Amino acid sequence: MPDKIHTSKVLCYIVRDNQLLVFRHADYDLEHVGVQIPGGSIRPGESPEDAALREACEETGLSQFSVVRKLGETTYDISPYRHEIQHRHVFQLQVHEPTERRWPSQELHDGQQPPTRLECFWIPLQDAHVLQAGQGALIGSIFEE
Repeated sequence: MPDKIHTSKVLCYIVRDNQLLVFRHADYDLEHVGVQIPGGSIRPGESPEDAALREACEETGLSQFSVVRKLGETTYDISPYRHEIQHRHVFQLQVHEPTERRWPSQELHDGQQPPTRLECFWIPLQDAHVLQAGQGALIGSIFEE
C-alpha cells in the first residue's frame, strides 16, 4: 500500500436559523459522494480562515460570509477513497445574504478541470449526522458557547 499523504483542509459549518448549509454533487448518486459541507484545501500562504471563506464562496456561489469562530481541528483518514490523511480546521460561518431553500451552484476549480455541478440546500442542524467522510465530527461544538 502506498504511503499516505498529509493535507491541510478546512470545513465550513454555515448555520442560519438552526439550519445547516450543505450540498450534493449533481452528477453523482448520493450513494457515491454523500451530502457534504463546503470545504477544501488550504493554499500555500493562505490562512485557514481565508481558505474557509474562499471555499464557502467557491462552492455555494454566494459571496457574503464571515467567520463566527473556529470550532477546532480534527484528523481524518479518507482511505481507501484516497491514501490521504486530512488535518481539518473546522469553522462556523455566517452568511449575510438571502438564499433560496435550494439552488444550483458549481465549483470552477481555477479552470484546471471541468466545473463540478453542485446543488446547495439547507437541512435541519439536528440532521447533520448525514454528512459524509467525518464532516460532522465537530457539529456539536456549535451548541457550545
